Amino acid sequence: MREYELIVLIHPDLEVDLDAPLGKVRDIITSVGGKIIREDNWGKKRLAYRIKNQDFAVYVAMDVALPADAPLKISNILNITDEVVRYLLVTIDQKGRKALEEARQRHASEESSEE
Repeated sequence: MREYELIVLIHPDLEVDLDAPLGKVRDIITSVGGKIIREDNWGKKRLAYRIKNQDFAVYVAMDVALPADAPLKISNILNITDEVVRYLLVTIDQKGRKALEEARQRHASEESSEE
């Protein structure tokens, strides 16, 4: 299974009860044999441009592990899901993630040595 990052923009009117639309997205991922590694709710944010007559959306980022045929199935389902305004599903660059983590550790150690 490969690791992917899924960013989902949920309709702003559903901000009050996010459990239902997020549950639907989680069910889609698990139904195709995927596993959610991490989930992060970024909250309601202004969109750069209008999408489906909406100026705002609730951003949710997920790191998921998916089998080879799952991304296409997830894309097909999310395209027709009313609660999802837009989504982005991309593979995670492991080398880039490792380099970013090393840079954070160096920065943290430099700050601690200055104190």
